[in-house]
Parts: sequence; structure tokens; C-alpha cells
Amino acid sequence: MERIVFIIDDDDQVRISLVRLLSSAGYTVTAFASASLFFCHPLPAQPCCLIVDMTMPVINGFDVVRQLEQRGDALPVIFISGHGTIPMTVQAMKAGAREFFTKPIISEQLLDAVEEALSFAEKNLLSRTERVASTTRLEKLTPREREVLELAIGGLLNKQIATELGISEITAKVHKRRVMDKMEAKTLADLVRVAERLQISRARSR
Repeated sequence: MERIVFIIDDDDQVRISLVRLLSSAGYTVTAFASASLFFCHPLPAQPCCLIVDMTMPVINGFDVVRQLEQRGDALPVIFISGHGTIPMTVQAMKAGAREFFTKPIISEQLLDAVEEALSFAEKNLLSRTERVASTTRLEKLTPREREVLELAIGGLLNKQIATELGISEITAKVHKRRVMDKMEAKTLADLVRVAERLQISRARSR
């Protein structure tokens, strides 16, 4: 999957230099001279990170992070600045920055930070994709199958599920098999992991 690095910096020379560095390292790079231009660009459903200057006019780096969070587009951010101070570094980390660099930036350090940020983004994207797919599968369960799911992840056997629901053991077994099939879980452990991902509570534990 293509991985993308976005850059927001109003300094033309810095922006061009970063594009050249990251492009030469094999990354797909899209750069903007202002945060306003960046926000006009839709974020792709691909692993991506953002390098942003903290001290730009109108919309600074902190404002960019806040707007991203408000939009639900929290992506890994690397802050850069021409005037780094310890308080500014602390503020950047509190804002959720993956890293903070003072210009001029050491190329190797930036490349390492970008790779780490993109790996983080890749894992998050995979997790979100799996959660959406699991939610879609969960919605296909009937109310009875949802009850069976909640009892099964509590560790109840087919006989116990049947007693709990007032149905035959054979019927409970059929419902459980349908739950496993619809949730695409090969084992009970798989089903438990999916339920935990979806924050489904156990109806009862044995």
C-alpha cells in the first residue's frame, strides 16, 4: 500500500528541500504552503503522516492538529520549527506530536521519524479497517444470534447456552455455528478477540 507524507510549511526553501529528501527516500510526498491549502485536500484511505511547521501565520501547527482531531482525522504529526525551545518541545509532545525537530533538520533523524510515524499509521489503518469489517458482520446477526454471541464469549458451553436461553442444545449449537460463520471466526478465541475489538460485553461468564 502506498504511504504518503504531507508537508505544511510556508518557507518555500524548506518545503522544497523536504520534498526532495523524502521523495529520494521513496516516499510519496504532497506539500502545501499553508494549512488552508492542506485542509482543502481530502485525506486518502492510506497510511500517511504530516510534517508541519509550528509557527506559521494564520493557522499554526497546533491549530492544524486541533482541526484534524475535530474532523476525526488524527494522523501522526511531526512538528518542525526554526525556533525550538524546551517549553515549545513540551507543548508539541502534549499536543500529540510523534517528534519535534528544530531547523536545520538532520536528514537521517527526520527519515527515521517519518518511517516510525508511517508504521504507526499503517497499524492504525489496519485496526480501523478490521473494526469496520467486524461491525458490518456483527450487524448481520439476528437478535438471538447476538444473545448466543454474548454468552459464548463468556465461556458458556452449548448446553449452558441452551439452558440460559430456554432452547435445545442442538438449536444452541446451530446458532453458535451461524455466529462463528457470520463473524468469520474460526475458533472461540477468534470470536473473543473480535468481541473485545467491538467492546461487546459478555452476557455471563461460567
